[in-house]
Amino acid sequence: MLSQEAANAVLKAARETGGDFAEIYMEDARSNTLKLVDGQVEDAASTHSRGAGVRVFAGLKTAYAYTADTSLDSLLATARAAAAAVKGSSEAGDVRFAVRDYARIPGIPFDIVTNTQRIAVMRQAYEAARSVSDEIRQVQVMLMDVDKHVLVANSEGVFGTDRRPRIRLVVQAVASDGKSTQTGMEGPGFAMGFEALDLIDVIETAKSAAKKAVTMLHAPECPAASLPVVIDGGFGGVIFHEACGHSLEATSVSRGNSEFCGKLGQQIAASCVTAIDDGTIPGQWGTIGMDDEGTPTQRRLLIENGILKGYMIDRLGSLRMNMPVTGSSRRQNYRYAPTSRMTNTFIAPGQDDPEEMIKTMPEGLYARSMGGGSVNPLTGEFNFAVSEGYWVKNGEIVTPVRGATLIGRGADVLMKIDRVGSHMWMGQGMCGSQSGSVATNVGQPRIRVSELVIGGKGGAL
Repeated sequence: MLSQEAANAVLKAARETGGDFAEIYMEDARSNTLKLVDGQVEDAASTHSRGAGVRVFAGLKTAYAYTADTSLDSLLATARAAAAAVKGSSEAGDVRFAVRDYARIPGIPFDIVTNTQRIAVMRQAYEAARSVSDEIRQVQVMLMDVDKHVLVANSEGVFGTDRRPRIRLVVQAVASDGKSTQTGMEGPGFAMGFEALDLIDVIETAKSAAKKAVTMLHAPECPAASLPVVIDGGFGGVIFHEACGHSLEATSVSRGNSEFCGKLGQQIAASCVTAIDDGTIPGQWGTIGMDDEGTPTQRRLLIENGILKGYMIDRLGSLRMNMPVTGSSRRQNYRYAPTSRMTNTFIAPGQDDPEEMIKTMPEGLYARSMGGGSVNPLTGEFNFAVSEGYWVKNGEIVTPVRGATLIGRGADVLMKIDRVGSHMWMGQGMCGSQSGSVATNVGQPRIRVSELVIGGKGGAL
């Protein structure tokens, strides 16, 4: 993508006004998106984009400029544009690079897969979802794949390349009884080539989305209460991701905008809670070989037995916090400067029996699947929708409920977790922040929170 000689020239240009550090990020990405609605292909798109960004530091002052033209002349102009916004006193010399390749080669590259093959998979999903019930009124299936090549070079000698294949199948089913409608969705994905479809049970994925929609269609409204809540694994980990994970990123911590600032070594969660961010897990949705500053990703222990052990730190956060980088710098594409972000973030498996969590609950909510929500990173206050929920009485599930929300504060919830199951699994999503939208896994075993505010419009059950 870029020779070492050209990279040297660009980095020199970026530091010609005295910057003490410069970095080039370059990418070349090809993507395919197909959308099937009620059995018919409604949309098909294939894109090829490339571009580069140049960032310059002078102490804590930074400037970033980007271009879609990756010719040397354009890169030099972009570097000088960034340099013009930063003044320092350092002198730029030649850089001796240490070349490292983190590329993951897909088993079945997307460029040898035809749309006919893609559509065949999607039709399987469509037919499976429609077969669940006559109340399924619409099924939408999307298959998205991207193959991104990344290069990062900087004035400290980093010259890293990475290849990032990624694929995701999303099935959304709508159920209706003529009076109301409910939607169910499933969206498994992997950081692999087309071979990932061998790991995805397409039929079960589609049926699960449809069953969720039909179940919630006939569910009564959830009551409002403050009671124990059991939250399932997989996408249930979105609460930790949003209400706690973002508060452990240097983006928030380095500016004092986190409830966990200055709490390293302190207890911030129940002793049964251990939490990890791991960008190295082979094939997982949030996995990358190196971060977007060229630092190898790592398994990062965030919380161990309730004790805060670490943060997720990018280069700028490292300078502000006087702590080492953790391979946590990410961006959507070359149009964004990077910042600290999560990869595969999860609560680690515990030792509790998942069934016992419900059987020992006098009354409460079992949140089998979570939806979207909002959170304030400074306070940790959150509000999340439950996309599939069940009411529990005397240790038994008595009815599905719809319209449930979970309301609380991240730090409080962490301390109130009293059960952590022995089996952890993950769910896939896209996380938005100041450096754009990036692929992240969220996960946890089934957990129980001893008390949590449940929002709902229903009466007593």
